[in-house]
Order: sequence, then structure tokens, then C-alpha cells
Amino acid sequence: MRGLSFLCLFVGAIVAAATVGPHKAPAQAPRAPLVGFLSTRSPAESVEHVAAFRRGLAQTGHVEGRNIVIEYRWSEGHNDRLPNLAADLVRQNVAVLATAGGSLSGLAAKRATSTIPIVFISTIPVKLGLVSKVNRPGGNITGIDVLLQEMEGKRLSLLRELVPDAALIAVLMNPSSPAFGIQLKDVEESARRLGQRIRILHATSQQDIDSAFTTLADMKPAALLVTAAAFFNSRREQIITLANHYKIPAIYEVREFALAGGLMSYGTSLLDGYRQLGIYTGRILAGEKPGELPVFQIAKFEFVINLKTARALGIKVPGSLSARADEIIE
Repeated sequence: MRGLSFLCLFVGAIVAAATVGPHKAPAQAPRAPLVGFLSTRSPAESVEHVAAFRRGLAQTGHVEGRNIVIEYRWSEGHNDRLPNLAADLVRQNVAVLATAGGSLSGLAAKRATSTIPIVFISTIPVKLGLVSKVNRPGGNITGIDVLLQEMEGKRLSLLRELVPDAALIAVLMNPSSPAFGIQLKDVEESARRLGQRIRILHATSQQDIDSAFTTLADMKPAALLVTAAAFFNSRREQIITLANHYKIPAIYEVREFALAGGLMSYGTSLLDGYRQLGIYTGRILAGEKPGELPVFQIAKFEFVINLKTARALGIKVPGSLSARADEIIE
């Protein structure tokens, strides 16, 4: 009887184990989506831009550290690093790759992957080959067009209004910019239309900028147009300091130049562009397809005049210009 009881207990234990089934590990929380952020700039000079990008993400319900993770890669002006940085983010298997600091980062990302969604912030994206059309880009890429490099002719005309009798206006350009040829054509056509003599100066490095202003000091132009370029934006303080030191009235691409002491700026809002970059990134994280999202064009332009700088330069700003300014810095 004792042996029979033991046998019944043994069989009962087997039946109970079979009924309960194998032990299941507790369910793990799903991994937060990984967003790649690739920029030609440095973290220090991108604090406001990254904050605007995060604001855009938050508008779509995506908050860094809460329900998404962002991997940042910075080329810090060394554009030859961009292909490897883009490839590294692709290896990380990011859910979306946001590119910043100009078109070169977007082009590097496009070469690195044809499957991971890409959102760029750039200008003239069709002419540069980022997308084939803006309404329905197709493929794995879309982005934000900030229209900055299409406004060189407008900036030249505003500068001409400031100095209507200018015998010569200098133009600082970055020949390594992907948009250089388009910008040059725009400036030259505008100069012919205005009957304005111009002199083109090139700069692709910090030393080139110093050399260009030494040439400007000898040339004595009536004014200076600093064309739109990610590199010039990254050297903003250097360029403004030199222009003001040599007392050359200058116009720049975005409001940040005027806020930093530049005389005038005309262009779209970069911070709004980065906010839109975050919104598009969030929409793709939520399931929208990049190829079906039209390239977003920033529609608001800002004309800013720094009257404090004008007084320091001994420049009287015509009332016709002041009346059209969106912002005047006293």
C-alpha cells in the first residue's frame, strides 16, 4: 500500500506539472525607438537647433529619454567624416535618420541607406539630388526646405538699397558648398539686373575667411554679401567680428547673424526649420511613409536690422528699409 501511495503521488506530480506547463519569463517592455541625428556641425553650436528639433518631436508625442532614444553624430565641420558617421547610424538600425547642418549630411545619409527613413533639412533639394520632386518624394526620404540659398539675389538687392551709390559690392562664397553654382548664377544675374559691379571672394576654411577680409580691406567695397552656407553659419562670430572691425556693412542669411551683431539678415527661420524636422521625424515614427510626405517649405521670411551695429559702423539705414523690417534690434 505504501508503494502504491508513493506511485500515485509521483504520477500526480507529473500530471500537475503538465497542466501548469513550462515557466514563462515576465514580459519585457518594448525597446524605445532609436532616432539617428547626423549633423555637419558641433554640439556646442547646435544647442538651440537640437532644442527646436526636440520641441517638434514632442509635438508628435515623442520625448527623448521617455519613449525615444536619440543617437547623435557630429562631423564638426569635417565633412569627409559624414559617410562613416552615416554608415555607423545605419549599423545601429535607427528607426529614422534625421540629417542637419546643410545638404551634405542628407546626401551622405541617402548614399548610406535606401531603406531606413531619412528626414533632411536643406535647401534646393531637387537640384541637389536629395529628392526627385517635392510633392511626393518617393522612396525613403523627405525633409524640410529652408530656401536659404535661393535668396542671394534678394539679399543683394536689399544691400543695394542700403548703399544705392555703391561702386563695388563684395560677395563671400563657399565654393565647396553643393549649392555654389546655383548661388553664383543667382548673384551674377541679380548684379546684372541691378547694374551692380561685384567681386566674388572664396572661403572654405577659417584661414580663408581671414584672408578674404584682408583682401576686402584693400579692395574697400561699399558693402558685403555673405552668402548662405553651413560653413559660414558655423563661423558666424568670426565673420561678424571681421566685418564690423573693417566697418563693412554686410547682410547675412539668417536672424542669428543679426542677433550676434551683424548689420542685416534676410532669410527663413532656422529654428522653425529644425522644429519641422522634429515634427516630420515624429510623424514617421508614428507610421507615416517618408516618400508620401511632401517636402515642407518654410514660408516665413525674416528681415532683421541691427541699428546698434549700424550706428557703430556710421551707417544711416533708409526709412524704406526700416519700414519693411520684421525686427529691428536697438
